[in-house]
Amino acid sequence: MRKLKDILRLHHASGLSRRAIAAALNIGYGTVVNYLNRANKVHLSWPLPEGLDDNALCELLFRRAPTGPQRFIAPDCAAIHQELKRKGVTKQLLWEEYKQIHGQRGYQYSQYCHHYRQWCTKQKRSMRQDHRAGEKLFVDYCGPTVPIVNPDTGEFKQAQIFVAVLGASNYTFACASWSQKQPDWINAHIMAFNYFGGVTEIIVPDNLRSAVRKAHRYTPDLNPAYQQMASYYQTAIVPARPYKPKDKAKAEVAVQIVERWIMARLRHHTFFTLAALNKAMGELLTDLNQRPFKKLPGCRLTQFERIDKPALKPLPAHAYEYVDIKQARVHIDYHIEYDKHYYSVPHHLVKQQVEVHASRHLISVYAHGLRVASHPRRFQPGAHSTCTEHMPQAHQAYRVMSDWSPERFLRWAGDIGPQTRQVVDQILQQKRHKEQTYRQVLALLSSAKRYGRDRLNNACARALDINSPTRRSVKSILEKGIDRIKNESTTTQTQEDLFVDDHENIRGENYYH
Repeated sequence: MRKLKDILRLHHASGLSRRAIAAALNIGYGTVVNYLNRANKVHLSWPLPEGLDDNALCELLFRRAPTGPQRFIAPDCAAIHQELKRKGVTKQLLWEEYKQIHGQRGYQYSQYCHHYRQWCTKQKRSMRQDHRAGEKLFVDYCGPTVPIVNPDTGEFKQAQIFVAVLGASNYTFACASWSQKQPDWINAHIMAFNYFGGVTEIIVPDNLRSAVRKAHRYTPDLNPAYQQMASYYQTAIVPARPYKPKDKAKAEVAVQIVERWIMARLRHHTFFTLAALNKAMGELLTDLNQRPFKKLPGCRLTQFERIDKPALKPLPAHAYEYVDIKQARVHIDYHIEYDKHYYSVPHHLVKQQVEVHASRHLISVYAHGLRVASHPRRFQPGAHSTCTEHMPQAHQAYRVMSDWSPERFLRWAGDIGPQTRQVVDQILQQKRHKEQTYRQVLALLSSAKRYGRDRLNNACARALDINSPTRRSVKSILEKGIDRIKNESTTTQTQEDLFVDDHENIRGENYYH
């Protein structure tokens, strides 16, 4: 276009001949004649009109005259673009379908692809993202899975492949897990952090359920357990926008590389354990990270050691232990249910919503941000773990009663004295069902609070002497203070003298002689 302007300038402003212009600009004489004839047809001279750019000049001079119907039918590039998003669809397949419809009026494959490429250049542009050292870690799962065979049953179970890649160096990590559920998802992150030897400032995941409870373009609702893991490692989670895979283009490329350079190379291998699969993947992963770049110096490993590794945050002293976080409603019996086991909470929280944090060994319950209960984790379905202090006062009293047993009463009585233990033992034998005597025993032993242990034990000794080991006898002895009288004789006469008053209304044995 520059020489076209020079032709017009030299012809109109300088007055050179056509041959002189061709010699000056080192172009053919016919080219000069052609350009000047085209300029004359549209009445174009020098200087050019103001605002006439190169595109407008080219359109003015080389505009094609309208012709009849086109011989070839242009492909629907927008439809091609949408169809290529489907798994397994290729341009070759779409071209064959296009030719079947239009036959001889359809373009050949090369022109078909050319028209599509030209259409793509006119679409929305992609911005190249620059990643700082140690800034972002992109994570995702591969689409294909790896089968693992149970050697006992021959059953196949599909293992999911987790992929993590650093933004600046492209250093890649991959591991296998049984599922994409939250425990496996978080455990894969922990393995990635240990592999890299540090933590990035930001983690960029997809919107899978293990990471995001509710996807949103601006304010996604993160899974609490995933957020707690990020807080433990002092990192932030910034999920990609829904339906915007370019937000995590690094992960998309890393997944494709892992599928081609690791999973494809293992397609003929049979694995019987998850550990065996991870071991084989680890060997190929080392080879992948040491493979030289085609257009850049070094490899992923050298770039990682030079760029990302010095910028990563250090790992905490201990690895994160997965904690499952769930919302629970307190039942009317002041218990919450987790994993089919029931744990008590303070009774004033009945019918309120609480947050349950469940680790491998501990269950913690939080209300309004404060921990209100803690229990060792149990795995017995349908059973209850109950703390007495969580119960109302009336329930605590009934709980104490339900915890009574003959052995417990005998130990209590034995602490007071041997005679007390003997009386309690005889009271327990009075009924067929020992539970029917518990209240009597409790009332007897409670007398120690009022009269003292020594007096109660002495009263029980007196009751045994008179062969009346009952609660009423012991109570009568204590109320009348008979337990304080020294028992010098154990004869029947002495016992009667102790209990029978000597007064004028009693005749006595001498009256009858």
